[in-house]
Amino acid sequence: MNWIIYCLIALATFFTMEGVAWFTHKFVMHGFLWYLHEDHHKKDKGFFEKNDSFFLIFAVPAWLFIMLGSMAQAWWAVSIGFGITAYGSAYFLVHDLIIHQRFKVFTRTNNRYVKTIRWAHKMHHKYLEKEDGESFGMLLVAKKYWDKVRRDEEIKRKSAKPTN
Repeated sequence: MNWIIYCLIALATFFTMEGVAWFTHKFVMHGFLWYLHEDHHKKDKGFFEKNDSFFLIFAVPAWLFIMLGSMAQAWWAVSIGFGITAYGSAYFLVHDLIIHQRFKVFTRTNNRYVKTIRWAHKMHHKYLEKEDGESFGMLLVAKKYWDKVRRDEEIKRKSAKPTN
Protein backbone atom coordinates (compact mmCIF):
# COMPACT_ATOMS: atom_id res chain seq x y z
CA MET A 1 0.00 0.00 0.00
CA ASN A 2 2.99 2.31 0.45
CA TRP A 3 3.42 2.49 -3.32
CA ILE A 4 0.21 4.58 -3.48
CA ILE A 5 1.75 7.12 -1.11
CA TYR A 6 4.94 7.19 -3.16
CA CYS A 7 2.96 7.72 -6.36
CA LEU A 8 1.08 10.58 -4.68
CA ILE A 9 4.38 12.13 -3.59
CA ALA A 10 5.69 11.90 -7.17
CA LEU A 11 2.46 13.42 -8.52
CA ALA A 12 2.50 16.24 -5.94
CA THR A 13 6.13 16.92 -6.82
CA PHE A 14 5.27 17.04 -10.53
CA PHE A 15 2.60 19.69 -9.95
CA THR A 16 4.78 21.62 -7.49
CA MET A 17 7.48 21.80 -10.17
CA GLU A 18 5.27 24.09 -12.28
CA GLY A 19 5.53 26.68 -9.50
CA VAL A 20 9.24 26.01 -9.07
CA ALA A 21 9.75 26.38 -12.83
CA TRP A 22 7.72 29.63 -12.92
CA PHE A 23 9.68 31.09 -9.99
CA THR A 24 13.03 29.97 -11.42
CA HIS A 25 12.17 31.30 -14.87
CA LYS A 26 11.03 34.70 -13.60
CA PHE A 27 13.59 35.36 -10.87
CA VAL A 28 16.63 33.26 -11.77
CA MET A 29 16.62 32.91 -15.57
CA HIS A 30 15.42 36.50 -15.99
CA GLY A 31 17.56 37.53 -13.03
CA PHE A 32 21.11 36.67 -12.04
CA LEU A 33 21.44 33.80 -14.56
CA TRP A 34 20.20 35.85 -17.51
CA TYR A 35 23.56 35.31 -19.24
CA LEU A 36 22.60 31.62 -19.58
CA HIS A 37 19.02 32.31 -20.67
CA GLU A 38 19.59 35.31 -22.94
CA ASP A 39 20.45 33.26 -26.03
CA HIS A 40 17.03 31.64 -25.78
CA HIS A 41 15.43 35.05 -26.39
CA LYS A 42 18.05 36.25 -28.87
CA LYS A 43 18.47 33.18 -31.03
CA ASP A 44 21.87 32.52 -32.55
CA LYS A 45 22.68 29.98 -35.20
CA GLY A 46 23.19 26.48 -33.94
CA PHE A 47 21.19 23.76 -32.32
CA PHE A 48 22.38 24.14 -28.73
CA GLU A 49 21.99 27.18 -26.49
CA LYS A 50 23.58 28.18 -23.19
CA ASN A 51 19.99 28.02 -21.96
CA ASP A 52 20.13 24.23 -22.35
CA SER A 53 22.36 24.14 -19.25
CA PHE A 54 19.21 24.59 -17.16
CA PHE A 55 18.49 20.96 -17.97
CA LEU A 56 21.42 20.05 -15.72
CA ILE A 57 20.40 22.53 -13.05
CA PHE A 58 17.10 20.65 -12.70
CA ALA A 59 18.42 17.17 -13.50
CA VAL A 60 21.07 17.13 -10.75
CA PRO A 61 18.61 17.42 -7.82
CA ALA A 62 16.34 14.78 -9.43
CA TRP A 63 19.29 12.43 -9.85
CA LEU A 64 20.46 13.04 -6.28
CA PHE A 65 16.98 12.38 -4.85
CA ILE A 66 16.75 9.13 -6.81
CA MET A 67 20.30 7.93 -6.17
CA LEU A 68 20.65 8.91 -2.51
CA GLY A 69 17.06 7.93 -1.77
CA SER A 70 17.66 4.50 -3.27
CA MET A 71 20.88 4.06 -1.33
CA ALA A 72 19.14 4.97 1.93
CA GLN A 73 15.93 3.14 1.00
CA ALA A 74 14.10 6.43 1.52
CA TRP A 75 11.43 5.81 -1.10
CA TRP A 76 9.75 9.14 -0.43
CA ALA A 77 12.96 10.82 -1.69
CA VAL A 78 13.04 8.55 -4.74
CA SER A 79 9.43 9.58 -5.39
CA ILE A 80 10.41 13.25 -5.31
CA GLY A 81 13.22 12.52 -7.77
CA PHE A 82 10.81 10.77 -10.11
CA GLY A 83 8.33 13.67 -9.83
CA ILE A 84 11.05 16.13 -10.82
CA THR A 85 12.11 13.83 -13.67
CA ALA A 86 8.54 13.48 -14.91
CA TYR A 87 8.15 17.26 -14.94
CA GLY A 88 11.45 17.61 -16.80
CA SER A 89 10.21 15.14 -19.40
CA ALA A 90 6.94 17.04 -19.78
CA TYR A 91 8.87 20.30 -20.02
CA PHE A 92 11.07 18.87 -22.79
CA LEU A 93 8.00 17.59 -24.66
CA VAL A 94 6.11 20.87 -24.37
CA HIS A 95 8.93 23.41 -24.62
CA ASP A 96 11.39 21.83 -27.03
CA LEU A 97 9.14 19.63 -29.17
CA ILE A 98 5.76 21.35 -29.24
CA ILE A 99 6.58 25.05 -28.77
CA HIS A 100 10.04 25.56 -30.28
CA GLN A 101 9.90 22.48 -32.52
CA ARG A 102 13.60 21.72 -32.14
CA PHE A 103 12.70 18.35 -33.59
CA LYS A 104 10.01 18.43 -36.26
CA VAL A 105 7.15 16.61 -34.55
CA PHE A 106 3.76 18.02 -33.55
CA THR A 107 4.14 20.67 -36.24
CA ARG A 108 0.51 20.79 -37.31
CA THR A 109 -2.08 20.58 -34.59
CA ASN A 110 -5.45 22.13 -34.00
CA ASN A 111 -5.46 21.22 -30.32
CA ARG A 112 -6.59 24.27 -28.32
CA TYR A 113 -4.23 23.58 -25.40
CA VAL A 114 -1.25 23.36 -27.75
CA LYS A 115 -2.27 26.57 -29.53
CA THR A 116 -2.69 28.30 -26.16
CA ILE A 117 0.70 27.32 -24.74
CA ARG A 118 2.33 28.27 -28.04
CA TRP A 119 0.67 31.70 -27.95
CA ALA A 120 1.58 32.29 -24.29
CA HIS A 121 5.18 31.36 -25.01
CA LYS A 122 5.22 33.61 -28.07
CA MET A 123 4.10 36.46 -25.83
CA HIS A 124 6.94 35.59 -23.45
CA HIS A 125 9.47 35.71 -26.28
CA LYS A 126 8.35 39.10 -27.58
CA TYR A 127 10.57 40.54 -24.83
CA LEU A 128 14.23 40.37 -25.84
CA GLU A 129 15.61 41.65 -22.55
CA LYS A 130 15.27 40.20 -19.07
CA GLU A 131 12.87 42.91 -17.85
CA ASP A 132 9.15 43.34 -18.49
CA GLY A 133 8.43 39.71 -19.35
CA GLU A 134 5.17 37.82 -19.11
CA SER A 135 4.00 34.22 -19.10
CA PHE A 136 6.80 32.51 -17.19
CA GLY A 137 5.00 29.20 -16.64
CA MET A 138 5.08 26.22 -18.93
CA LEU A 139 2.16 23.82 -18.53
CA LEU A 140 -0.35 26.24 -17.00
CA VAL A 141 -1.18 29.44 -18.83
CA ALA A 142 -3.23 32.48 -17.90
CA LYS A 143 -6.88 32.85 -18.88
CA LYS A 144 -6.13 35.76 -21.23
CA TYR A 145 -4.22 33.39 -23.56
CA TRP A 146 -7.07 30.88 -23.58
CA ASP A 147 -9.49 33.74 -24.35
CA LYS A 148 -7.31 34.94 -27.23
CA VAL A 149 -7.15 31.47 -28.80
CA ARG A 150 -10.92 31.01 -28.41
CA ARG A 151 -11.53 34.39 -30.10
CA ASP A 152 -9.20 33.42 -32.97
CA GLU A 153 -11.01 30.09 -33.39
CA GLU A 154 -14.37 31.86 -33.42
CA ILE A 155 -13.19 34.35 -36.06
CA LYS A 156 -11.80 31.51 -38.17
CA ARG A 157 -15.02 29.51 -37.79
CA LYS A 158 -17.18 32.51 -38.80
CA SER A 159 -15.00 33.32 -41.80
CA ALA A 160 -15.17 29.69 -42.94
CA LYS A 161 -18.98 29.73 -43.08
CA PRO A 162 -20.32 30.07 -46.60
CA THR A 163 -22.28 33.26 -47.22
CA ASN A 164 -25.60 33.00 -49.06
